[in-house]
Amino acid sequence: MKTILLLEDDENLNRGISLRLEKEGYRVLPAFHISQARRLFHENEVSLIISDITLPDGSGLDFGREVRKSSSVYLIFLTALNQEIDIVSGYDIGADDYITKPFSLIILLSKVNALMKRVETPAGCRLCSGDICLDYREMKVWQGDVPVDLSKKEWLLLAYFMENPRQILTKEQLLDAVWGQDGQFVDDNTVPVNISRLRGKLGGDFIQNVRGMGYLWTNSVTKEF
Repeated sequence: MKTILLLEDDENLNRGISLRLEKEGYRVLPAFHISQARRLFHENEVSLIISDITLPDGSGLDFGREVRKSSSVYLIFLTALNQEIDIVSGYDIGADDYITKPFSLIILLSKVNALMKRVETPAGCRLCSGDICLDYREMKVWQGDVPVDLSKKEWLLLAYFMENPRQILTKEQLLDAVWGQDGQFVDDNTVPVNISRLRGKLGGDFIQNVRGMGYLWTNSVTKEF
């Protein structure tokens, strides 16, 4: 059962979101203060953090920065702060999504489920294709015995390609899988630019353009445990 840490100081909202997530089959750790969330995060194996920003004992943004120093856990900000500078700050910290209040619970669940699909592969699993191996536990990539330095988005992009080998993936599918459903801060060049960077770091012709349709990971992929 995947565990979600929910940091929200509004007790009624926290309880409502928690109940709905639990009905979806998740284990929820409710927290109302950053100090409490910090303790729960270090004592449990958490797959996703949903965090407010304005909290009684500090800023959720600062908590997000703290988490990002040691973990690549998925992070969604759920907040009433809806100014562009706030949203950009959230993504700059490394948030996987930023949802503003008032919000649709159905949309929140959809985004949570989309992120959780990415962690369904066992933590000790490696996907290998040719001389490229992608490790889920450490979120790292090797080419032969040499580690490949990828950004988080590049790692997620590569993982999505390797999870769907020899399938044509549209730009929209890649945007949704890697950058989430909220694309207001993603332009038309985001996918081709990141694919170009990925190709530059990996070399070879693993990713093929399919004219007018999308992109294709050309090699077969195996799982190792």
